[in-house]
Amino acid sequence: MAYITKELEKQALEAIKEHGLVFIEEIVAFLPCSKPTFYEHGLNELDSIKGAILFNKVSKKTKLRRNWEHSENATLNISLYKLLANEEELMRLSVQKIHQETKQETKHSIDFGKLTDEQLDEYLRHTSAILKSTEGESEEEL
Repeated sequence: MAYITKELEKQALEAIKEHGLVFIEEIVAFLPCSKPTFYEHGLNELDSIKGAILFNKVSKKTKLRRNWEHSENATLNISLYKLLANEEELMRLSVQKIHQETKQETKHSIDFGKLTDEQLDEYLRHTSAILKSTEGESEEEL
């Protein structure tokens, strides 16, 4: 079947907008042509299609970052920080070890880069509980 490139482009742009598509490969599922035909017509090269895909990607990323910023989830907050961090901060986050002393003089070393999201959440809950339980104590008592 012969397809008209402009008509396929129009249908592709409508699909991108209607379904919030963010990958070129997704478009073919919404078109009447096959994947080889899509590429033979050069639809993957068109600035209009690339621009529509880019618009959806940026819109979704912006929305996610906005949601993460207002979230109480520590994992999301760290993820957002990593996205916004400069090179030095990013490097420190990926290799940073924290030494913590307890009343028994036991030292703990934690490599945050090796923790899972669940372990990180548990660590933050535990640390928060310790801090709340020691509020009002002087530094010498700690």
